[in-house]
Amino acid sequence: MKKNTSNDQNDPDKPLKVTALRYDPEKNNSPVIVAAGTGFVAQNILNVAEENGIPIYHDDSAATLLSKLQMGQEIPPELFQIVVNIYVSLLNLAEGNDVGDRLF
Repeated sequence: MKKNTSNDQNDPDKPLKVTALRYDPEKNNSPVIVAAGTGFVAQNILNVAEENGIPIYHDDSAATLLSKLQMGQEIPPELFQIVVNIYVSLLNLAEGNDVGDRLF
């Protein structure tokens, strides 16, 4: 499961937004939304991710777009580039490459 999170640093009143993805190529053609929420729910999703060592990817635009999808919905082709960016960052992290400040 991978996370997209946002909390616009320029607007502290904007609620935290989180979308969690999972990809199982044996069951799905593309990643699936497995959790999403804002505010308190988003923070709980982040806490579970952190407690389980799940990487967290921060991108306000990605979280906004992905949060509009339904739970259990596969990512549609028009949003594939967003997911590619997330997975490339996660792969770089796994390989020990510098990925900047988007992954924590």
